Amino acid sequence: MARAVTARQKTINSIAAWAVGLLIFFPILWIIVMSFKTEGDAIKAPLEVLTAPWTLENYGVVQERSDYSRHFVNSVILAFGSTLLGLLIAVPAAWAMAFVPSKRTKDILLWMLSTKMLPAVGVLYPIYLLFIQLGLLDSRAGLVVVLMLINLPIIVWMLYTYFKEIPGEILEAARMDGATLHEEILYVLTPMAIPGMASTVLLNVILAWNEAFWTLNLTAAKAAPLTAFIASYSSPEGLFYAKLSAASTMAIAPILIMGWFSQKQLVRGLTFGAVK
Repeated sequence: MARAVTARQKTINSIAAWAVGLLIFFPILWIIVMSFKTEGDAIKAPLEVLTAPWTLENYGVVQERSDYSRHFVNSVILAFGSTLLGLLIAVPAAWAMAFVPSKRTKDILLWMLSTKMLPAVGVLYPIYLLFIQLGLLDSRAGLVVVLMLINLPIIVWMLYTYFKEIPGEILEAARMDGATLHEEILYVLTPMAIPGMASTVLLNVILAWNEAFWTLNLTAAKAAPLTAFIASYSSPEGLFYAKLSAASTMAIAPILIMGWFSQKQLVRGLTFGAVK
């Protein structure tokens, strides 16, 4: 009887999980479907959209109108550049907070996290003026720094959580064997925290890839990533739904594929240290 209840509960849980997953994925699926329809068919009722003929016309128009490869390269540089720069700063910071804590460590962590609650528009004007003065407007370097800073609190928090799960005695043993601070972090701490660091990298890349507010306000053409590529299909004349869907599909496809192939590593990292 107990086995039957357990099997029934697993079936219910699986159905519920699939239902939630499909509900979350449906908007993306609908965008993909609309990208293969004409502009006239894209604004019809849902059933009419599904039964309308499929076409690759929108993708051809998008390729002719915009330089997709340039926007893609900019997105890659901004996402991975800001992640690498963030790790260079966050790893030592998280190490210090995890293994050499002070009375104010928790306060500092909470303060860092509270900066994520600050409305971005509240600091846009001073940062915009600062970028003009430094010549960083519409530059990859400027955006890399901005994206790193807005995601740095999350990187530090995640690494701090993972580092706390590593026994401090292991690092003490390395010091007794003559390891320097650099060697301790690079050769002892980092290999043990690879699952957590991998999930941190993946999450930060996704956040940086999807960032729209700063990329739209601090770029014009040269450093514009795929978020600006999507926004270019919104005009005063109205929205071109089919072409906008095609541009959106081309923009989210790389990050969706990366997330699909790295999902096991992401889940492993996010649950790192959860079971003792």
